[in-house]
Amino acid sequence: MPVLKARKCLLGMAPGAILRLTASDPAALIDVRHFCAEAGHEYLGANDLEGGVTAYFIRRG
Repeated sequence: MPVLKARKCLLGMAPGAILRLTASDPAALIDVRHFCAEAGHEYLGANDLEGGVTAYFIRRG
């Protein structure tokens, strides 16, 4: 589900803009990286937040 939300948000963003995506799904780490590689976006990294939530940063390609 996080990747679907990211895809929708990125479509409305300008190339080079950075999306901060938050998710509590542990599989999101793999899914977000794979999505970025397949869709031509740059995966910038992730930060663990409170409550098992992780913030992922994606630069729109």
